Amino acid sequence: MKRAKAMKTRRNKYGFTLMEMLIVMTLIVILASMIIGVASHIDARAKKDGIENTFVLLDSALQEYRQFRDKFPEQLEQNYANAAAHSEYLYNELNSVPDSRSILEKINNSLIENKYAAAGAPIAASPEIYDPWGTVLDYRYTPGENFPLIVSAGPDKKFGTADDIDNR
Repeated sequence: MKRAKAMKTRRNKYGFTLMEMLIVMTLIVILASMIIGVASHIDARAKKDGIENTFVLLDSALQEYRQFRDKFPEQLEQNYANAAAHSEYLYNELNSVPDSRSILEKINNSLIENKYAAAGAPIAASPEIYDPWGTVLDYRYTPGENFPLIVSAGPDKKFGTADDIDNR
């Protein structure tokens, strides 16, 4: 009888109960969700910092352009639907001035699409500047304004919403 009791005690002593396993799994899930939440916050902050840094570079390139040509590139159209054409125009204008071009080269290559299009390529292959969320930047400038407006659609990727980010 002593032997049977010893075996029974040993089995309970080294095993895990279902409740213990559920508690451990719950803790793992809670920790994983916290890590995912923090990582997504860090990612969102990095993207916002990235677009702000891009705006600083574009503002500098626009200042160099203005010093060279005595004016900013004009873009009178105010339609977000043509943001790609506005971005192509901005890139090509800034690229035409040597000091602006050297600043454009500092923009992260992942934010410029068709950067290495062949000379004489169709307009669809002209370089465009994008935000970290993958949406093309819009450029606007009407003569008489103090400084051009560059707009990112922000995380929702839709222009004209509350999360739009601009260089002003």
